[in-house]
Amino acid sequence: MKVSYLNDDFFSRLETLALNLRTDLSGFFGGKHLVRTYGQTVEFADYREYMLGDDIRRIDWNLYSRFEKYFIKLFTDERQMHTHVYLDCSASMSKANPEKAAYAVGVAAALGFLSVHNMDKLSYRIVQGDRVQDPFGTIVGKNTFFKAVRDLENLDFDGDSDLLSAIKSDVNIGSNDGLTVIISDFFTECDWKKAVDYLRFKKRQVLLVQVLSPEEIDPTYEGRVNMIDAEAMDIADERNMKMNITRSMRLAYAEALKEFRDDIGSFCASREAGFVSVSSDKPIERVLFGELLKVGIME
Repeated sequence: MKVSYLNDDFFSRLETLALNLRTDLSGFFGGKHLVRTYGQTVEFADYREYMLGDDIRRIDWNLYSRFEKYFIKLFTDERQMHTHVYLDCSASMSKANPEKAAYAVGVAAALGFLSVHNMDKLSYRIVQGDRVQDPFGTIVGKNTFFKAVRDLENLDFDGDSDLLSAIKSDVNIGSNDGLTVIISDFFTECDWKKAVDYLRFKKRQVLLVQVLSPEEIDPTYEGRVNMIDAEAMDIADERNMKMNITRSMRLAYAEALKEFRDDIGSFCASREAGFVSVSSDKPIERVLFGELLKVGIME
């Protein structure tokens, strides 16, 4: 039976959350994200002395009567964020565990809903091989969003993925105008770290969401097993092998997985990017309300 996390109750539980940016935006006006520059809103922020060319309608005449100097009022500025969600649609995200793919789609939908709910723009990027697809264009508003969500549930997860090549091939990657989310297991031979560096060079805020199945976190295999790589195109591929799984090998795997996740986390911290690693058997709301609050992506 097909797994889906997307329903009215799921989205209604998200309405109290908002995406948070740690950097200033140079995006469009009309959003709900306060930035440190001054703008045209009605919320007062500060005063400064009048300079030639300033709008005289902003002069505070009460201050002039007290100090005999001209001061103008400054107001806060609000900008609209553009959220880009890159979804890894390789075979490792689905073939062995369809719930893992459904969970990744659920996380992508949840983050997208928070964007449109807070009057931001949204784009989904589907990563397969070394290319990226933009099937829905720029999404603005909930009606367009829910139409896109219906198609997200029907995505095919197959082949491998090259996050670096796919992201660098994206001609609409944006610059200093919002958040980029990469949802993947990061079981890839590509240099995804260079992809993060490229996004940071573009002044994008970056969030990595690693989705793993319970079997990948704590495998229960014992004895002689055939290990088949989900992304291998040929049964004779050198990545496929026969192994005798022992307790010591399971302990070594657990240590290797911990080092792998710690490496992603430390790299992201060095680049001021967010990172969360989640199991597909945990409620998606826990990821949003818990893990993303910890890394400062939610408020």
